[in-house]
Amino acid sequence: MRTYLDFEKPVAELESRVAELKALVDEQSSAPIEEELARLEGRATDVLKETYAELTPWQKTQVARHPERPHFRHYIDELVRDFTPLAGDRQFGEDKAIIGGIGWLSGRSVLVIGHEKGSDTESRIKHNFGMAMPEGYRKAVRLMEMADRFSLPVVSLIDTAGAYPGIGAEERGQAEAIARSTDCCMGLRVPIVSIIVSEGGSGGAVALATANRLYMLEHSIYTVASPEAAASILWRDSSRAIDAATNMKITAQDLLGLKVIDGIIPEPVGGAHRDAAGVVRAVGDVIVQALAEYDKLSPDEICKERREKFLAMGRAD
Repeated sequence: MRTYLDFEKPVAELESRVAELKALVDEQSSAPIEEELARLEGRATDVLKETYAELTPWQKTQVARHPERPHFRHYIDELVRDFTPLAGDRQFGEDKAIIGGIGWLSGRSVLVIGHEKGSDTESRIKHNFGMAMPEGYRKAVRLMEMADRFSLPVVSLIDTAGAYPGIGAEERGQAEAIARSTDCCMGLRVPIVSIIVSEGGSGGAVALATANRLYMLEHSIYTVASPEAAASILWRDSSRAIDAATNMKITAQDLLGLKVIDGIIPEPVGGAHRDAAGVVRAVGDVIVQALAEYDKLSPDEICKERREKFLAMGRAD
C-alpha cells in the first residue's frame, strides 16, 4: 500500500477511487464503469502533475524523506555486480550506517560507499537511520585510501539527515572524523562521483560528497543543517522548519543555480518511489557517463580539478 504525504491528499483520494473501480471492473466489467475508470485515472494523473509542478522547498523535503524512496541497497543490488562489502575502521568497530565495498559497475571496478537508512523499524535501528558514528567516517577514509592505492574510482551515494550527534559519537571524535573524511576526499587522485539520492544533511553528507562531480535527484535536498535544526538555532522554534527550508536554498534547483552541484537527475512525476527501478537506472547512467570523462586525465589533473572546483565556490565571477 502506497504511503502518501500530507500535500498529496487530493491524489490519494483519486487513486483510492481508481483502485476501487479497478476491483469492480475485475468482478463485473461494463462500459460505463470502464469509462469512469479511464476518466478518474486521467484526473489522478493530472492532479499529480499539477501538485509536483510547483513543490515548495518544504514539500521537497518531505518527498526526499519519503520512506519508499530507493535506498543504498537498491542501487547496489541493481547497478553493482559482485559487490563485496568491507567492514570496520580498524580502530573501534563497524558502523552500519555507512556501507562500502568494491564491485563492478558497467564493466569498471569501483569502490561504492554510502549511507543506508533502512526500510523498516528493525533495519532502521540496525543502520541508525543512516546517521553515522565516527567509526563510519573512519571506515570511509580507510576504504577511499585503499581505492586510491589501487586506482579505483569512488562512487558515493548520500542519504543522511546528518552525522549522529550523540554523546558517545562526540567522545570518539565525531568532528575530527568528518573533517578527515572530507580532507581524504579532497586529496584522492582518483575520480569521485557523488549522488545525493534523498537527503544530504550537514557535514555528515559533505564528508562523502567532496567530489569531482556531484549530482542530486530532482526532489532531493542538500543542507547545512536540517530545516528543523536550523529553525531551532535561528528562532529557537523547530516548528518553523518550513520557514527555514524556504530560506536555506536546499533544493537541487537552487543549488544548481548556485553552482554547488553539477547536475540534476530527473525523477518520475510523484517522486522516485513511484518508479524506483527507473530512477536507479538513471542514476547508474549518470555515474557511468561522469566517470568516463576522467579516463583521459592523469591522477594529478583529477585531484587538481576537484580542489579548484571547491576553491571557486563563493567567489565572484
